[in-house]
Amino acid sequence: MNFLLDGFITAIRLLFQGDEETYAAVFATLQVTGYSMSASLAMGIPLGFALGYFDFPLKKQLRFITDTLMALPTVFIGLVVYALLSNKGPLGELRLLFTLPGIAIGLTILALPIVISLSAATVEAMDRQLRTTLISLGADRLQLLLSILWEVRFGILAATVNAFGRVMTEVGISMMVGGNIKWHTRTITTAIALETNKGLFSMGIALGLVLLLIAFGVNLALSFLRKK
Repeated sequence: MNFLLDGFITAIRLLFQGDEETYAAVFATLQVTGYSMSASLAMGIPLGFALGYFDFPLKKQLRFITDTLMALPTVFIGLVVYALLSNKGPLGELRLLFTLPGIAIGLTILALPIVISLSAATVEAMDRQLRTTLISLGADRLQLLLSILWEVRFGILAATVNAFGRVMTEVGISMMVGGNIKWHTRTITTAIALETNKGLFSMGIALGLVLLLIAFGVNLALSFLRKK
């Protein structure tokens, strides 16, 4: 067990000394997570609201599809995005393969069904008398929309946390689309996998600690928002 203790001690030293390779992976992870979460929330919350609030043909089929896509294998997403962004693919001219924006595209595809499906489920579980009550009080369409979104805010926060967790801990997409290029597209999870395979546990532990701190910080912020 000494190698684990030595690994933790070295990991703490790497973090406090500002090891450039360690923090390069951290910053890359934060960047692709920011891109993908912003895109998935901007598209997923309105789509999830519409899917859960309105009744229209094929609604049940769309709900089934979004629920199924929540379990979409990340390696399959990586394969599809790689094919689209490769030189032979339809989006090859954009030169996004082995870049952080390219990884963000794959992570957005991963997170989007989670946001849509959980947001729709939250809206469907809402008290149906709320709309009638708001209209009777003279609320216009914008006020009606904002009031409903405020009512289901905790469910949307839960959808955000679930999507964030999948994005932050993803390996397959980052490895296939990003290529795990040092100082460029290497993220926390791909760096942990690489360093562990090389037998270098200290950096892997350091990055794992950063991952835990980020997750703790996000959950702490969401808990604060719930209390507010």
